[in-house]
Amino acid sequence: MEVNKRPLFGPGGNSRRFFDEGHKSTAEAADWLSENGLDAYEYQGGNGIHGSREAFMRIGESMRRNGIAVSLHAPYFISLSSVEAEKRDKSIEYIEQSVDAAGALGAHTIVIHCGSCAKISREEATALSKDTLIRAADRLSDKLEEYGVRLGIETMGKINQLGTLEEVLDICSVDRRLRPVVDFGHLNARDGGVFFRADDFRRVFDRIGEKLGEDEAKTLHCHFSKIEFTAGGEKRHLTFADTLYGPDFEPFVETVVRCGLAPTVICESDGTMADDAMTMKRYYETL
Repeated sequence: MEVNKRPLFGPGGNSRRFFDEGHKSTAEAADWLSENGLDAYEYQGGNGIHGSREAFMRIGESMRRNGIAVSLHAPYFISLSSVEAEKRDKSIEYIEQSVDAAGALGAHTIVIHCGSCAKISREEATALSKDTLIRAADRLSDKLEEYGVRLGIETMGKINQLGTLEEVLDICSVDRRLRPVVDFGHLNARDGGVFFRADDFRRVFDRIGEKLGEDEAKTLHCHFSKIEFTAGGEKRHLTFADTLYGPDFEPFVETVVRCGLAPTVICESDGTMADDAMTMKRYYETL
């Protein structure tokens, strides 16, 4: 997997403006992203992996030609910690579909939700999630190596979901084919608002370095957006125009600059993800 020399910024999926300007297909996304000064893109497979290998390869070639780093979000219905063995086995099949699509796209990371713990203890859910992921990584080992893909485990925004920072780092510590995907909006939402200053973000990078190594922290794959939350955690994604909910991007970008980090930052704002990603990149360039 190619290692970032500098931070990369881009959207999760296609923004409202992309379609407003007359574009119809993700096949057109790479040129549009490049024209807008962005250099990362996360393909959205949350509702399932649809499309032929040839179509994914065409998208991937266009992304490479424009210098866009690609990742892929795996289906939301993956259930790593289900108490039903059949659902966990099916989840491995969905991960394999995601790996195949990622290979065609040239994606470096597959983003996976690590599961629910609503019906069992967090410890039991973590153990099931680890078991499912290790079996998936072993089954797909040759493909992961051939494609240069790692399985990214995402921090989650709702209290009843598995996916605190510590849980994700614990899961990722069992196998080098796994990597953390930190969604700062999710962490902020599940803890009721915790990111205000640069040091608040720095503590996350420091903790990743302590647990998984400095290289993992420096080249973190992460998500960033403002998210409305309730007592149960995440409610809905917002845009950078919102002034009530955080986290704010400025102290995050300041941390990236001060610490010499080179993350891939995928913005998941509600409809304005490309514009908000560009706002972050411009702020980075001023610093």
